[in-house]
Amino acid sequence: MPPASDGSKLQPLPRAIAVPPGAAPRSSVPSVRYDLAVSGSGELTPDDGVPGDDGPREVFERGGASWYGIQFHQRKTASGERFDMTAMTAAHKTLPFNTRVCVRSLVNGSEVLVRINDRGPYALGRVIDLSRAAADRIGLTGLGIKQVALTVVDRDGMRCGGLPVEASDAQAPVAAAEPKQRARVQVPARRKAVVPARRRK
Repeated sequence: MPPASDGSKLQPLPRAIAVPPGAAPRSSVPSVRYDLAVSGSGELTPDDGVPGDDGPREVFERGGASWYGIQFHQRKTASGERFDMTAMTAAHKTLPFNTRVCVRSLVNGSEVLVRINDRGPYALGRVIDLSRAAADRIGLTGLGIKQVALTVVDRDGMRCGGLPVEASDAQAPVAAAEPKQRARVQVPARRKAVVPARRRK
């Protein structure tokens, strides 16, 4: 073994664990499991929001978010209205229809305000299914499934994406009036002409 520059010999590294017993951990960041969807306020910490938001918000649910688009466009949703992939809507298993929800990406911190108008998703670990437009807003379409935190917007003064939520935001569209059907004109039924049978010669 060659001597070191200061004249002392190099010593081999001891074979031991990296952190001795009783030593403080190298990182104080708590480990969080995002593979399971959780709901309720007992095990969730408040959401700090994005810069400019006014105070912590209570997280309603946390888990995976997916999205759906052209294959369901203009089909009827569970609420009865037509699905519009360009609208800021979403599907949730239990929240009442027309509930406004602020969906925050736990990957990049971006947020989008959506309105619940459908039921689902039913895959394990997923808590919300966003429209294509809402998924684009938080950068979800490129990843397929992303971990999010949901906050129910149920009072005035709440914010989503750094902006105050107005009462008219994400409201249900006004249903278009059904076109009046033309009155059917009764046409008298035609009488069958009675032709006498030919006599045999």
